[in-house]
Amino acid sequence: MAGDLRRDILFVALTRPQMFAGVTYSFFIINMVLAVELFLVFKSFKVLLIALVLHAIGALLCLREPRFFDLWIARVSKCPRVKNYRLWRCNSYRP
Repeated sequence: MAGDLRRDILFVALTRPQMFAGVTYSFFIINMVLAVELFLVFKSFKVLLIALVLHAIGALLCLREPRFFDLWIARVSKCPRVKNYRLWRCNSYRP
């Protein structure tokens, strides 16, 4: 019976989102735009170090789940805090 089991190879590259430098492409673009804007405002290279730290944190989060940021954005946009959150300790779902 165990010899009858058939396995198909699933190519992970077809199921993962587009990645750039270890993070999703959308996170990379958001991080880059934020870093450039902050650099133009503060005129300091320290902002670039902060962007590198944020990129490293994003890369660590994307190691386990590549769609971490997409799932987080969906959760924040579809499940807002309700007025009685402190009483029930849960959110509602808005379709």
